Amino acid sequence: MMRTRPLKVALLGCGVVGSEVARIMTTHADDLAARIGAPVELAGVAVRRPDKVREGIDPALITTDATALVKRGDLDIVVEVIGGIEPARTLITTAFEHGASVVSANKALLAQDGAALHAAAEEHGKDLYYEAAVAGAIPLIRPLRESLAGDKVNRVLGIVNGTTNFILDKMDSTGAGYQEALDEATALGYAEADPTADVEGFDAAAKAAILAGIAFHTRVRLDDVHREGMTEVTAADFTSAKEMGCTIKLLAICERAEDGRSVTARVHPAMIPLSHPLASVRGAYNAVFVESDASGQLMFYGPGAGGSPTASAVLGDLVAVGRNRLGGTTGPGESAYAALPVSPMGEVVTRYHISLDVADKPGVLAQVATVFAEHGVSIDTVRQQGKDGEASLVVVTHRASDAALGGTVEALRKLDTVRGVASIMRVEGE
Repeated sequence: MMRTRPLKVALLGCGVVGSEVARIMTTHADDLAARIGAPVELAGVAVRRPDKVREGIDPALITTDATALVKRGDLDIVVEVIGGIEPARTLITTAFEHGASVVSANKALLAQDGAALHAAAEEHGKDLYYEAAVAGAIPLIRPLRESLAGDKVNRVLGIVNGTTNFILDKMDSTGAGYQEALDEATALGYAEADPTADVEGFDAAAKAAILAGIAFHTRVRLDDVHREGMTEVTAADFTSAKEMGCTIKLLAICERAEDGRSVTARVHPAMIPLSHPLASVRGAYNAVFVESDASGQLMFYGPGAGGSPTASAVLGDLVAVGRNRLGGTTGPGESAYAALPVSPMGEVVTRYHISLDVADKPGVLAQVATVFAEHGVSIDTVRQQGKDGEASLVVVTHRASDAALGGTVEALRKLDTVRGVASIMRVEGE
């Protein structure tokens, strides 16, 4: 039976995502009520610019006092889509204290203070849901947190930022340079005026921290994630990748060690074989590849950003939290019982593609090979091209630790015959 008293929802933020959440709450009100078991009422909207026209939203609901809104005491659910650390953190904890559950899309806050927020939710017997924080409309948090709760996840490998995937895909398909591809992404609205968070990997690193924490039942903070941006990727790197039957993606990689005693989380550009499912992810789309003991390999694919896709994930959480509210229960909280240590990047083992500018004369290859051998890094293939006293040497290694590769590169830079290390890229997905 339908409960007649509506669930009261407050919306913190009414930008691209928030306005779409409000629109769907209005246009799909009957469906949402049927799915939850009670009507949903938008009880207030906190914004920074109250004079802005917001179609479909009663101006009487608009307020600039977000703190007063979450302290009302009659709210059932607070939807936070303002982003950033503060005031979002304080508003969320205040909402818990005053009786409301929270739905958030705030990846940065969850990656930094997820444990504290979960603790606050548990203390007050409320829900904290955040499907929209990682991959827009793609169902990912709930499958990891619930559907795979009885399985052992060993690896999460994914493209979790649409802006960077669009740029790299454009470089791959057209031969464009990084700046040219970025300019096009900006013109089309895929990249922000300041794209730093995307292209330097900060956005993906926050998502990697959240995914690793859920997948491995371990607290993983943003500071635990090794991060490298993609601004140094060149057209020449793509040429080399194609010669290997690969392409280049900015990947978030979360792995359980082979002995199961630790985990790693990292974000960086990498070459992946064209045969890998992630290689075919084009444009601004996201995809996440999950490997587990019982389920094997699973892939989640779809639009990872934008107002409508992100709002879809928010509303999905709203329905789940609303049902819990009516049932007098809460959904899954933080699962960090494993408490596995997060290993440093130096312990990560993978393959590498190294491009060197060297002198074109006898004995260079032997010198380079000796350096690799001295640092315990086994060479798989070598390709050399020379012209007018200069040459390029491309080395692809077998699996080695990041620390061993770093020592190798440092020693190579000291060789008189090595003019420079043009490119270093990991090779994943094999």
